[in-house]
Amino acid sequence: MLDNLNKYRVILASNSPRRKELLRNLGVEYEVRTLPDVDESYPDTLRGGDIPLYIACEKAQAYRSALQPGELMITADTVVCIDGEVLGKPDDAEGAKEMLRRLSGRSHHVYTGVALTTTDSQRSFVSETEVRFAPLTEEEIAYYVDTFTPLDKAGAYGVQEWIGFIGVEYIRGSYFNVMGLPVQRLYRELCRL
Repeated sequence: MLDNLNKYRVILASNSPRRKELLRNLGVEYEVRTLPDVDESYPDTLRGGDIPLYIACEKAQAYRSALQPGELMITADTVVCIDGEVLGKPDDAEGAKEMLRRLSGRSHHVYTGVALTTTDSQRSFVSETEVRFAPLTEEEIAYYVDTFTPLDKAGAYGVQEWIGFIGVEYIRGSYFNVMGLPVQRLYRELCRL
């Protein structure tokens, strides 16, 4: 289906197990290439989907000098937003519990920015998904954080984990976007290369 990718060596610039799984399940052959300490800061003036789009493009820029002709690099970033505030990755278990308390019984938005970069061009896009959580008890929150340790996840949760099974009332938009890579949109963009 993605025969046009045969002319590229696809590089995934991410250590995320979820992104690796999703890209593999899309049928894309790739290799992982990561740099330590890529800056993920962004201007304070950015809001919503502009934040992960900016970060995905900045990540691509950090890798660009190492990119060879014939290589296609995929960079991505995901953020969770509620009440106009970004919930990044929690610093510790208590921070994760506090984030889940904020999400409990409410809707929030998940945005993923993706950049597709070669030595001579770049395409980028952002995907938005609305997620609503049922009210969560303190016991459910504590169980999830203590058992699954979601410190590496924006908003302190993985929708594909236990908390998603018991907590997500509905999703409007791409489920896979909430996991960290909007594969349907990515597929369409890859087909256009």
